[in-house]
Formats: sequence, structure tokens, C-alpha cells
Amino acid sequence: METTSRAGARSTAGGAPGSRRAVEGYLRATFPWYGLDDAFTGPRWLMQVGTAADDTVQHGSTGHGDEPSIRPEAPGAEKERFAAVVTVAASPVRRSGDGTGVLDATTVSSAAWLAGSGLLVSTWPAQLDHSLRDDWLDQQTETAFELADDLNGSAWSVLSLPVDGVPTPFHYRESEFGWVLAGSTGPAGAGVHIGAYGRGMSAYGLGFSVIEDIRSYAAE
Repeated sequence: METTSRAGARSTAGGAPGSRRAVEGYLRATFPWYGLDDAFTGPRWLMQVGTAADDTVQHGSTGHGDEPSIRPEAPGAEKERFAAVVTVAASPVRRSGDGTGVLDATTVSSAAWLAGSGLLVSTWPAQLDHSLRDDWLDQQTETAFELADDLNGSAWSVLSLPVDGVPTPFHYRESEFGWVLAGSTGPAGAGVHIGAYGRGMSAYGLGFSVIEDIRSYAAE
């Protein structure tokens, strides 16, 4: 999936400029965004969207709970509880809008890869020197890509979670850094692919639903 990331800032109350800029990318999407369902009552916030070469929105993430501090030595980092939900537009192989190339199809593996890499950039081992982080991240990212490409492998188990109230199978795995899961909504070729990752918050009790108004995440 050929995309480029657009970082969005954590939203702030009161309609701050950073909040408005962040939500604009989400509003340009032609697919529905997913987040945790109403059973989750904690903070919700915007993360980032990813675009294709022709600038169409292809995927994005929303955060729930504590915003990760990233640095493991940060005060209270070991007590952080968060879950991020990744929504990926389901699409076949297609020409880019500007006619300059071909965009890969998106699959459940796309959601698993984005969730796995998202978890990695949210944390790294406390004993790892900061100067070695990039090398470690490259190695772990390659591993996450290989795992996402083999969802039927032994690293993954099956977990059923509700999506819009309907039990839905997800591929699920745990690591020392947290957990990752990925699945799809609707019949094959329709709906969207959902990925999620988190730490300190169990995946087993989660449920997902369409976000009726993504701007509500910018108002948290």
C-alpha cells in the first residue's frame, strides 16, 4: 500500500488550530472511521491519517485512553493504558489518481502491518540506548511486516470481538510491547479493514463501532 503519512497533533479543547488541522484530514476520507464503542468511557483523541500518492486518504488512527509518552523512562509510562484503532479503506489494485503508478490493494494484512508498526513507534525497551533506537525500530518493523504477511501463522490466534454489535473474527497476537489485532468489516471487498494495538488495556473486552462524527475526537 503506497501511502505517505500525515502527522496529526493530539487534539486540544476549544477548537485550537492544531485540532482543526488534524481533523481536516479525517473529514476528507470517503470511508467511515472506526473507534472503540460506547463501552469505553475514557479520553478519545486524533492521531494521524495516511494518504496515497494522489493525496486521497487511505487510512488513519484514533487514540483511546492515555496518549503514549513513547519514552519508556517517562514518569508513569509503565502505567499507561491506551488503545489505538486503525481504519484502512478496502480497495483493489488500482491506478493512482494522477496516473503516475499503481496502488496496491489493501487487505487485512495492511491493517495488521499498520497496527504492528504503530505499536513499535509508541514504545521501545527501557534498557535500549536512544542512539540505537532507529536500528532496533528498523529490525522490529521488518519483523512486524513479515508477521502481518502471514496471518495464518503460529504467531497469531483468533479473537472474536463485536464490530457494530456483530461478533467479528480478528487475528490477534501479543508481544512484550503490547498487543496487535486486525480484521475486516462487511463482506469481502466491502467495508473497511480494522487494525488495533494497545498496552495496559486488555483487548479481550474491546468492541468497535463507526464514529458518527470524527470531530468529536477533536473536542476531547
